[in-house]
Amino acid sequence: MDPDWLPFHPNPRKPKFKVPCGAVDAHCHVFGPAAKFPFAPQRKYTPCDASKEQLFEIRDFLGFERSVIVQATCHGNNNDALENALMHSKGMARGVVSVGPEIDNKTLKRLNSAGVRGVRFNFVKRLVDDTPKDIFENISKMIAEYGWHIVVYVESHELEELVPFLKRLPTSIVFDHMARPDVSKGINSKEFSFFMKLMENEKFWCKTTCPERLSKVGPEESYSDVLPFMEKLVENFPDRVLWGTDWPHPNMKSHMPDDGQLVDIIELFAKKEETQKKLLVDNPSNLYWID
Repeated sequence: MDPDWLPFHPNPRKPKFKVPCGAVDAHCHVFGPAAKFPFAPQRKYTPCDASKEQLFEIRDFLGFERSVIVQATCHGNNNDALENALMHSKGMARGVVSVGPEIDNKTLKRLNSAGVRGVRFNFVKRLVDDTPKDIFENISKMIAEYGWHIVVYVESHELEELVPFLKRLPTSIVFDHMARPDVSKGINSKEFSFFMKLMENEKFWCKTTCPERLSKVGPEESYSDVLPFMEKLVENFPDRVLWGTDWPHPNMKSHMPDDGQLVDIIELFAKKEETQKKLLVDNPSNLYWID
């Protein structure tokens, strides 16, 4: 792994917040193990191993029943590690893959049978090379036939110029990590106001995730500067928000979060039991488990 890589927390605390029955961790990853599932030659980072067994162990420890595993960029468009995890999940995991222009319907059909329900389009330039928009459009047309959706990873300052393209795509779209707002600018910033307006379109969903990535104040203050963003989205769009751990927290440089603390934060921004159930059970079930 990279010399500055931070491995996932070795001893997370048991959450005080008990998640509702049927709760889904709707954003997590598997890395390797590299000896069995090598990382992509063109990767921008090399992580530690984070196996399916370790993922399912932390899922159970935190009190979740199901997982949505998102393809990590370190594996490129080779989804073997993710597919293997789905095949060993006993139906308790779904997947979001990364594919290229060479994808065919035979492969999509196999991935669909394994439990894949979406593809990820990554627009964060420090993590991936630029992909022509026509490739993404062709992929989106193919996956629409399977009822899949698109997960978009983008930073807030680059979102506005991307929106006309995203509106043309034929599927629902889920934004990773609230489209990464700059929380230092506050919830009334131009960028976050634009995102809130965009979310009024029922085509768009978002993950109220990764306070540890966005916060300026850190875990000592329970990522309090991010909570107003999460709360505003959950209150205004309760039927189109998701939550996940982001385990094993790739490319964290400042610190490695305690997953138990991340779970406890849920009731700080989603205060009502009804809202918690939508966020953790109903919404991910509607997106990933209704065929």
